[in-house]
Amino acid sequence: MTPLGAAEPLTRDTKLPFIGLTGGIGAGKSTALEALSRLGAAVLSTDRVVHELYESREVRQAVAERFGEAVAPGTTVDRAALAARAFSTGYDRAWLEGLLWPRVGARVADWREQLERASPRPRAAVVEVPLLFEAEMDGAFDATIAIVADEALRAQRAGGRGHEALEERAARQLTQHEKAQRATFVVVNDGTVAGLESKLSAVLEKLTR
Repeated sequence: MTPLGAAEPLTRDTKLPFIGLTGGIGAGKSTALEALSRLGAAVLSTDRVVHELYESREVRQAVAERFGEAVAPGTTVDRAALAARAFSTGYDRAWLEGLLWPRVGARVADWREQLERASPRPRAAVVEVPLLFEAEMDGAFDATIAIVADEALRAQRAGGRGHEALEERAARQLTQHEKAQRATFVVVNDGTVAGLESKLSAVLEKLTR
């Protein structure tokens, strides 16, 4: 873990900095991603990519065949119903991850390649990956950022968005402390959006100057 403001800048010459963003449920990953976009970074949410994949006929058919039509009624995937089935056993979860992760990885690779050719290029390419360290994906990035927040504040934020199964979902993730220990930068999201943006701006300065 590198305390904010203490790391040496990464020297990448003309290479576009490729950054992984993560954090626990309710820490404020989406808010941080929006702030990084305002700061000039190109951003991509793997959760949004998964949403798009669930709208594809190929993925809908695959999960329906595996778990039954109830998880994919009509032209949509019921993510809550799918999670209840897929996360009930490690075997089923591994199957779903094997279905989704290669497709997500391909989408991210295409996106990054397009950014490398863009003119003008963004300050950085940032990908939000909730299970970044759990999936051992951190090695693919030049640097990683972990967004952390007080546990009570996280629970309040998550509950406000209807995450009734917060504890069950959190059990599948590393703790905030573990994420922070593995991240290049740790940003505490305990105040205003403007304050969070200021901290992220400082991180970008170190990665892009």
